Amino acid sequence: MVLTATNQDRASLRKTLRQARRALTADQQQQASLALLNKVRDAELLPQSGHCAFYLSNDGELNPTPLIQHCWKIGLSTSLPVLHPFTRGHLLFLRYQHNSAMQHNKYGIAEPKCEVTNVVPLLQHKVIFTPLVGFDLNGNRLGMGGGYYDRTLASLKSATGIRLIGLAHDCQQVDALPFQNWDIPLHMIVTPNRIIKC
Repeated sequence: MVLTATNQDRASLRKTLRQARRALTADQQQQASLALLNKVRDAELLPQSGHCAFYLSNDGELNPTPLIQHCWKIGLSTSLPVLHPFTRGHLLFLRYQHNSAMQHNKYGIAEPKCEVTNVVPLLQHKVIFTPLVGFDLNGNRLGMGGGYYDRTLASLKSATGIRLIGLAHDCQQVDALPFQNWDIPLHMIVTPNRIIKC
């Protein structure tokens, strides 16, 4: 599948890829989640200590919940993105534990209740696992179109030591995505069947 640089094409491709991932059955989704856990664990992609950012799956996204639970089991701290309450179009990352108080944001996605004491500064993360709608082998990521991750992660362009890893189903790969100035490329993409180093 090839994407050219127009916004219309991006919107059309986004729709097609979202339909593809939503078409996966509950059993396929569950198998994909467990395969993701095994891929990340076997490749030793998790840090020895520190914070890892995740997301809660929505709209057919690859579900990282088994991986999150594995992090809890081995003592890694996890966080989730929250719509920033003061800076529009940005995300905050809040500590996420099995007993975290949750609420739904304006998109209907569960997120931890925003409490200052639970904020994890971006630069304290060792790995940030991001959802995506589409990807190519160069690490380019097509998101949902809101630009939240690109704006939030823009400060990491010059940062070292933080790995950005996209999680996706294999059906979300495309041949090429146009790179925009504001796009934040990924270091790696993990699917249930592959690890793609970019």
